[in-house]
Amino acid sequence: MNRLSITVIILILITTFSHASEKPVWVESEGMAIMGEIETQKEVKERAKIDAQSKAVEKAVGVFIRSHTLVSNSQLAEDLIYAAVRGKIEKVDIIKEGWDEKDRNLYRVKLKALIKPVYPEKGEGISLKVSLSKADLKEGDEVKIFYQANRDCYVYIFSVAADGSVTLLLPNSANPDNTVNAGQAYEFPLKESKIKLQARFLPGYKDPVAEERIKVIATRQKEDIIPLGFQEGLFKVFDAKSTGMISDLVKRLNQLEPSDWTEATTVYTLRR
Repeated sequence: MNRLSITVIILILITTFSHASEKPVWVESEGMAIMGEIETQKEVKERAKIDAQSKAVEKAVGVFIRSHTLVSNSQLAEDLIYAAVRGKIEKVDIIKEGWDEKDRNLYRVKLKALIKPVYPEKGEGISLKVSLSKADLKEGDEVKIFYQANRDCYVYIFSVAADGSVTLLLPNSANPDNTVNAGQAYEFPLKESKIKLQARFLPGYKDPVAEERIKVIATRQKEDIIPLGFQEGLFKVFDAKSTGMISDLVKRLNQLEPSDWTEATTVYTLRR
């Protein structure tokens, strides 16, 4: 399929999980600390416990992410909601602790922690506006994507097809520069670009009307948020049969502070 004429996005609507439905999870972890020259035993024990708790939170966050990202690639528009999830310790049970038998300066703690998911607000971070040249399209119409951010940042533009495949529109081999200057309006494709985005139904789609979406992610710093994937023409196309792209994307965003990234979605309608 020629990706110079991008097949329109026909997103399968999926019920969005509510934050309230998330339940705390029990995870086990181990921590350790080496005694320094001027530390007391109490301080070393506390550091080992903190190390174990930090690892427990990290482990639990991975569980929260997987619960949403390993379902279907077509959930890209919804999964990013959960990329800012953090963990809060509700309860800790010590399983085992003590000084290492071989190294008497090393203290080990094994514990079980109950971790609750927390979804912080993004606060005063990046604000992103996204729109299309048309909100109501007929098959064959060309469409442009307009975007603007309140801060200097980097943008990544995605389309999601009905079969669950995800296409990275920007950056691409012809337009590798995805930088955005604060307050400046941008469009994709560029006026001088040979790339054209043309709205078309996916082969085999029989309904006369389809709802479509474009997803844009903005990050404060240039991030390697896109893993290697299948390539087709100018754009990277990620196989619908694999959830790796979505999982890796959300995990990478999860490592960023909520104020250092944002996302926006624009919805439009395609008619035959």
